[in-house]
Amino acid sequence: MPLRIRFASQIFAGIAHSFAHMFVLLFATVVLVLVHEWRMTYDSLFTLSIPMIILFGAGALPAGWLGDRWSDTGMLSVYFFGLGVTTVLTGFADSPFTLALSLAGIGLFASIYHPVGIPWLIKHAPNRGRALGFNGVFGSLGTAGAYFVVGAFANWFGWRAAFYVPGIACLAAGVVFWLAVRANAIGDAIPEPAHHTKPQAGDTRRVFAVLAITVICSGMIYQVTSFAMPKIFEERLFDNVGESIFGIGSLVAAVYLFSGLSQIVGGELADRYRLKTIYTLFLFLQIPFLAIAFALVHPALVLVSTIMVSLSVAGQPAENALLSRYTPAAWRGRVFGAKFVLTLGVSALGVALIPLAFRVTGSLDVLFLFLLAFATIAGFAALRLPGESPVPRALRVPAE
Repeated sequence: MPLRIRFASQIFAGIAHSFAHMFVLLFATVVLVLVHEWRMTYDSLFTLSIPMIILFGAGALPAGWLGDRWSDTGMLSVYFFGLGVTTVLTGFADSPFTLALSLAGIGLFASIYHPVGIPWLIKHAPNRGRALGFNGVFGSLGTAGAYFVVGAFANWFGWRAAFYVPGIACLAAGVVFWLAVRANAIGDAIPEPAHHTKPQAGDTRRVFAVLAITVICSGMIYQVTSFAMPKIFEERLFDNVGESIFGIGSLVAAVYLFSGLSQIVGGELADRYRLKTIYTLFLFLQIPFLAIAFALVHPALVLVSTIMVSLSVAGQPAENALLSRYTPAAWRGRVFGAKFVLTLGVSALGVALIPLAFRVTGSLDVLFLFLLAFATIAGFAALRLPGESPVPRALRVPAE
């Protein structure tokens, strides 16, 4: 029974995570269809998604506050049903205004997951690094699914089906989650794991200051890459896939599908080694592969992009474990909410560079120079994190 209950909590958290990333990225590929169907320019259409991206981050802080003060389980129910309804409505959009409005609704409800779902998962997880790595794989599967779903449905059934079907699936997941909660199938929270010593106030302040820098930079890299990659592949791999939405979507999906596995490795490393070491290492390793991706106009770009994204996401379990270690449980939703305001909200400024770069230069190549700068800043900032010893196995809460 305990194994089944705890695994159920990780499955629900994983499904919710995959939906959060999938739904905000559906439009990143749909826009390539609407350029021809609505006869608008790429930059004009992409701009319609900016309110969604802003709300995806800005909504995190109030969502985290409500999760702490009201109910994290209740907020997850709101998440499933609200996200499902707004996604279905997006499929009915018939003008730029209604499309922008419904996309904004997706961003608002999708913003609930990270500040609520991750703390909810942490309090049910016996091995946090492993659980966060497993959860991160679901996020990457959602990202990959966004490109594959749009590529398949847009190619065979039209772009509207790419919103209808995932929206209905989200509503169905919400019903199952609500029934599981009513049946008390999720289980109770697990006690906080023991550490060698309680974090010093000075170390806590330094961790928060450093992470304020690194999460903005890493958020910029992840968000800009995930939103821009379909267009970059269309530009650079035209001889291989042409204008095939299914071909482009499948290649981007493959990048995120395989890169998602790196979070399992990152999660295991976060359980076994110093979080600062793991986190800093993955930040610095991104730099050479971003530089190679900037120069490549070749099918090898798909492989390099996979490595690049793998390194970007592999450090996320260590990042979340660091934040959790230095945050009291009662404040965790609000602190994670603040983190994702920085990661997803401020990074909306980076995503806003995509239509601007295309309008000014006619391509998205210049974005790689910004990403290189963000990775460098994040890596050197992470060196300022306080050192800490990994939690020995004997002190961890054992998995039953």
